[in-house]
Amino acid sequence: MTRLSVNINKIATLRNARGGNNPDVIKVAMDCERFGAQGITVHPRPDERHIRYADVLALKKVVKTEFNIEGYPDDRYMKLVLDVKPEQATLVPDKPDAITSNAGWDTIKNEGLLKEIITELKKAGVRVSVFTDPVSSMVEGAKKVGADRIELYTEPYAAHFHHNKIAAAQPYIDAAAIAHSLGLGINAGHDLDLQNLRYLHESIPHLDEVSIGHALISDALYLGLENTIQLYLKQLSS
Repeated sequence: MTRLSVNINKIATLRNARGGNNPDVIKVAMDCERFGAQGITVHPRPDERHIRYADVLALKKVVKTEFNIEGYPDDRYMKLVLDVKPEQATLVPDKPDAITSNAGWDTIKNEGLLKEIITELKKAGVRVSVFTDPVSSMVEGAKKVGADRIELYTEPYAAHFHHNKIAAAQPYIDAAAIAHSLGLGINAGHDLDLQNLRYLHESIPHLDEVSIGHALISDALYLGLENTIQLYLKQLSS
């Protein structure tokens, strides 16, 4: 079964735009779980422009499914993750001022850094996923540095899906096959939506988890949060 983890960053963005606590990020996370989500993802950034570090601490007390904290593994991120001890830490190579994740790790160039970080996180009992492009050498590098899983960066797939979905999916099928053969778990995320999710899911038989935020929250504006989560779960039900 492929699990749906809802990224609630956009809920925090909306709250922060006006101040106060509306919408309530903690309540939305609990509602996502109540509506069927099998995980909650957050990506706190140093400027706290959406999820705040205080939100992460509060969420740890209420999330009953799987808590996933994404981020670049600087000192502040590491302290937060080691304090909270979520089920999963997803390491991304973003610069602090990045609007959103836009590339996977060069797991070969960053072997020393990643190996040190992953060792520390795993000692704390945290499963580690490394954000990667669908490139065989990067997947193999993720295994070498000790990652438990990879998260395939799916923006290129989403961008080319409507032009040629077979060609768009092929690098991900190949990368996932290599990951599975190496004993790595497989996650995916970025620009997945109700149009392209099912095909990716059907194409990758060992897909453990998808993390979806922007598209899901945008759909919820029209369809309602509960209905939207059910629609995304339906894409993963085949």
